[in-house]
Order: sequence, then C-alpha cells, then structure tokens
Amino acid sequence: MADELRALTRLAFDELRLGAGGIRQMHRAIAARAFRGAGPAKALHDGISGAVYASVAGAAALAGRAAAVAVADRPLSTTPRGAAVLAVLNGLRGDALEPPLATPMTLRADGDPMPRLAVFVHGLFETEHAWRYGGGRTYGERLEGYTPVWVRYNTGRHISENGRSLSEALEELVTDWPVQVEQIALIGHSMGGLVARSACHAGGAWVRRVTHVVSLGSPHTGAPLESALHHAAAALGAVPETRPLSRLLRRRSSGIRDLRRGSLVDEDWRGRDPDALRAAACREVPLLDGAVHCFVAATVTRDARHPVARLVGDWLVLDASACHRAQEALHVGGAHHLALLNHPAVYERLSDWLAPPPAQPATRRPARAPAS
Repeated sequence: MADELRALTRLAFDELRLGAGGIRQMHRAIAARAFRGAGPAKALHDGISGAVYASVAGAAALAGRAAAVAVADRPLSTTPRGAAVLAVLNGLRGDALEPPLATPMTLRADGDPMPRLAVFVHGLFETEHAWRYGGGRTYGERLEGYTPVWVRYNTGRHISENGRSLSEALEELVTDWPVQVEQIALIGHSMGGLVARSACHAGGAWVRRVTHVVSLGSPHTGAPLESALHHAAAALGAVPETRPLSRLLRRRSSGIRDLRRGSLVDEDWRGRDPDALRAAACREVPLLDGAVHCFVAATVTRDARHPVARLVGDWLVLDASACHRAQEALHVGGAHHLALLNHPAVYERLSDWLAPPPAQPATRRPARAPAS
C-alpha cells in the first residue's frame, strides 16, 4: 500500500503520453485527407507535427519519472477518498493493473460475530464506503440480528472471476467464523448483484447457508449504456480520423464489458472476440435453489410505466433488467441508480425480507380426561 501514490502518479503520466500518441494519430489521419497525396507541404507538416508530439510524449515520460520520485510515499486505499480514486481506476482498467494499484478481494466484518451474516457487495467504480451514500447509517448498521460483512474488490475484472474470488473468500470466512454460521444474506448493488449470483454459481459449502440474494439495480439482462459504448467503438473504428477514439473505448475493462449482457460465467467471454459486433448469447444461469431472490429496481419517474422510465430506467439500468426473474421485487419511483445504496424504502423492505420467521407456538398435548 505504501507505493500506491507513486504508482498512480507514474500511471497518470503514462496515460498522458499515450493520449498524446492518440491525438497524433488523429492529426495525421486528418492531414492525410486534407493534403490528398505526398508533397513538400505535407512533408513539412508531418515533420513539424511529429517533432511536437514526440517532444510532448518524451516530456510526459520524464515528468512522470520525476514526479514519482518527488511525490510523498503514502497509501491511498486506507482512506475513503483515496480508495474512491483507486476504485474508479480499477473499474476502468482493473483487468490490466498490477499491485499495488489492483485492488484485491477483501472482506471486513463489523460488530459482534453472529450466526447470521449480511454480505454487502458494492458495484462498479465503488468501494464499501459507497453504502454511506447520502449520509446516515448504512443498511448493515441498521439491520438487527446480522453481522455486516463489507466486500471490496477490483470491479475491472470479469464478473465471473470476481464471483470465484468472492466464493473462496466466503468459504474461508465461514470456516474461520467464531460461531456456527446459520444464514447468509447477499446484498449487491448494481454489478455487485451479478458478482453475488456468480459466487453462488461457483459453489462451495458456504452456499448451503445462503437464504437471500438481494440485488439493488443490477443489470441481470444487461445495461444499455455499455451496449451503446460497444456499438460506438465499432462505429468510430470505421474511419482513420476517429480510430484512436475507438481504441480508447475498447480499452474499457472486462468488468464493464460484462455489463453489456449481464455475463456471469467464463463461457460468456473465454475464447471470444470482445469487440465482435454480434456476440453470442450469454449462458442462462439459474437462480440459487433454496434461496429467496429479491430484486430492487428504480426509475427516475415515479411510475415505472412512464415513457421516460421505459427509456432510461434509473439512468443506468432498466426496470425489466433489474427485476428479471425476481421472486420478490420492489420498485422505487423517483430515484436514480446510486440512491439505491441508502434509501429508506429499500431498507424498510430489506428488513422485512431478512427478518427471521415468527416463532411457532409450542404444540400442547390434549388434556386427558380424569379416570372414572
């Protein structure tokens, strides 16, 4: 952790250098169309512009090395703001990062160890601090009878990879828990709901203790924004002038790409071209048998049937995708995607879903008639 700030500084200047290279390629493509053939003017233009871009890239590389030496050597991931910066970076490029910038899968429990665990799995670009959105106490702090367990992970990795890592981490947690674990409730926001479902599919002894899987605004059938990015990258790659922009969009992480269709397993991406315009259908992963699946959707309009709600949903996920195959469902009207992280209506329903069943009254034996 001590090298995080230095590594981040080096990465920032490396990206600046790559950005200069991309702008240079766009410039040359536009110039090639403008000059229409070789000649003295084009040769002079290419020589001057090439020297300028080379000097910018070289200066960025030198500045990056100098800044990395001069910057204070301190960790970022231990503070909420620093962790948020790394979370965004991991979400964008986490599948290409290495330690110390790549966030490992970690679990942190709060409070006294109880036999019932509520495991909170954050979404893309988030950390466990996201559950405090808007201020106030988190769902985990308010739920009675549960020990909250907070997950932090690299959201740029494939959802199936994070699912396996979460399954392994929960297996270890349950084995080492001070008391016998009787129930586990998985609560995931956005991508976190997909990671939770993928973890259940990965299996393990811990899965037998899962009683509830709660998804808050999770794109179970895909997110339209990622689909738009996918098609935009293909369109921008059609001509030389915009091809660098296409390459930039195609650098988005595997985790983001998985949100296009709600991918949960390796078969959806292994051995396939991630930039193929027409991709094969995702494997339909069954809901975990024996658990109650509770899905929450939000729309920016109060009525889920409003034309605007049908078009944009909660700005990131549509109602139909968020509640696909739900056994228990809740619609939160007049709310956006992030509001589901800490919303009074969500907590009220969450506490009902996770409440223990009422105790059954003891069965009394019928009284015997006195002997005559």
